[in-house]
Amino acid sequence: MTEFTFSTGAKSAAGVKVILTSGSGINAGKFISEEEAAALRAAVRKQKFDGKAGTFAEIFNGKTRIVAAGTGARPNALDLQILGGKLYKKISGEETAAVFIPADKKNPLSAGETAAGIALGIELGGYRFDKYFTKKPADSYPKLEKVEFLSETQIDDKEFAANRALANAVRYARDLCNEPANNLTPEIYAADIKRLDYLGIDVTVLDEAKLHDLGMDMLLSVAQGSVNSPRVAVLQWKGRKDAKEFDLGLVGKGVTFDSGGISLKPAANMGDMKGDMTGSAVVVAAIKAAALQKLPVNVVGVVGLVENMPSGSATRPGDIVRSMSGQTVEIVNTDAEGRLVLGDCLWYIQEKFGVKKIIDVATLTGSTMMTFGFEYAGLFANDDKLAAELTACGETSGEKLWRLPINAEYDKLMDSDIADMKNTGPRLAGGITAACFLQRFIKEGVKWAHLDIAGVDKDDKGHPLTPKGATGFGVRVLNCLLRKTK
Repeated sequence: MTEFTFSTGAKSAAGVKVILTSGSGINAGKFISEEEAAALRAAVRKQKFDGKAGTFAEIFNGKTRIVAAGTGARPNALDLQILGGKLYKKISGEETAAVFIPADKKNPLSAGETAAGIALGIELGGYRFDKYFTKKPADSYPKLEKVEFLSETQIDDKEFAANRALANAVRYARDLCNEPANNLTPEIYAADIKRLDYLGIDVTVLDEAKLHDLGMDMLLSVAQGSVNSPRVAVLQWKGRKDAKEFDLGLVGKGVTFDSGGISLKPAANMGDMKGDMTGSAVVVAAIKAAALQKLPVNVVGVVGLVENMPSGSATRPGDIVRSMSGQTVEIVNTDAEGRLVLGDCLWYIQEKFGVKKIIDVATLTGSTMMTFGFEYAGLFANDDKLAAELTACGETSGEKLWRLPINAEYDKLMDSDIADMKNTGPRLAGGITAACFLQRFIKEGVKWAHLDIAGVDKDDKGHPLTPKGATGFGVRVLNCLLRKTK
């Protein structure tokens, strides 16, 4: 991760100097010389730079690159994060950079908030997963090691500290999701989560024998075709040590590889199914962020870690399994496995911890991805206030959510002729019926939301805040919600 420093003043010996501006005017103070300022203003006119958010104009005087970076008028935190991601791509070949934050009436944010937003964008946009390369061209490695923020007024780094912790958590989620399935079995994954004990997070790992004792037979039915035994990891962060109750419960789907089981998936793109554990990574990373930020909230997370494989011992279509809740489920399609894992984990978190507000996160259905493509995650909820809070956090963070309906008509589609329910309904409205299935494991009076992040969990093209690969979508949404929790 990049080193960031903060200074009051305008002098820097960095290799590239960046001046923020909301328009075509350049207010550099003593950050650059009068000759350099004149040359930059000439470049601004020639390049028709107008300070629009995320745009740049630059000069090179033989020694130093000088860049004018547009914030746009009245930028918000997300605008500055996107600017930071774009700026990283522009200057990552330099070893050091200095960013000057001038006084600007068109920027409603403080110098500290401005620096924090850009720094978060640099950290998110600068993420790379390259641990498995044995040979790479030297010029493909980013060189940027240090960024110095300067302002003529005091820079409060409080917001930066929170954003640095958030960036750490998002990058951790991405690392987990990018990891190949042979190196992230349920057992290995659980051991990695256990290491978070050092942050003051109470981590308990439930092994296969314990899961049998608890009656989590839906989850176990998913895992029974694999040689890799399942685990459930339970993470508790108690930022309010004087309170026994939990403010929020989080549940994540952790299918470390999903072949589809006996209902085998097509070969094309099956390798992407190493990322079917993204929901669990988001939950784990969100709790890591809360601990790093020392948030005054009590949050508990439960993630079900399994591998869904075909074999002679695998669950068959037509089998009936009993859930931890006691409800029976007809397995119509073994590739609708994530909801089985979530159902038992949802019941467990209510039984064990008595939580009254729950959010589950999962790459659950292709149906939701077909609805929204790669722009929105599907949001389902039984509580309007919780749905509104999550939607607002989606807008703030740039991880956009769109609410879809769940009602009795859709729920009836999950009824079975030979059991209490079946694990998949008709092809149409698949995202909604999956949510209806999950709702059957929510107790009366418990507020619940389900985030179906299929599609937004991975970026095949790369954007300013999400380089190609796993995105960690959902960590920033949940962090926003937790920071607002009182």
